[in-house]
Amino acid sequence: MSNTAELHHDDGAAVKEIWRVTAYLSILTIVELILGFWMMGITGEGLRLTIKGTIVILMITKAFYIVAYFMHLKHEVKNLIMTIVVPLALFIWFITAFLYEGNSYKNLRNTYDPYKKEQSQIKVVNKEEIKESKKGAE
Repeated sequence: MSNTAELHHDDGAAVKEIWRVTAYLSILTIVELILGFWMMGITGEGLRLTIKGTIVILMITKAFYIVAYFMHLKHEVKNLIMTIVVPLALFIWFITAFLYEGNSYKNLRNTYDPYKKEQSQIKVVNKEEIKESKKGAE
């Protein structure tokens, strides 16, 4: 009497899925490159911003495929996925909030104290400019 069980794996379907995802990633990368090179010749800011947004969406799609298939997160339990996705979403939210707050401070820092605003508008002269002005005066 044998207590061993034989497992039969259908690796053909898994290999096909890997090749399919690799083809998707290749196509997305080629589209990103085409959009990037096309964007270099465009001068309109609205169209450039649209192309940049499209490239970001394509990058997020590629990141999803990489995480889902090659990091094997697609076949994991939903609780494990949430332990990865929720902190990542919070981290992205924190970064966005800190950048927004920092930009707000940068734009408003000179409006509170008139002395600092006046000091920020003084032109700073380089040492080379001082030397050149002394040479010109001699």
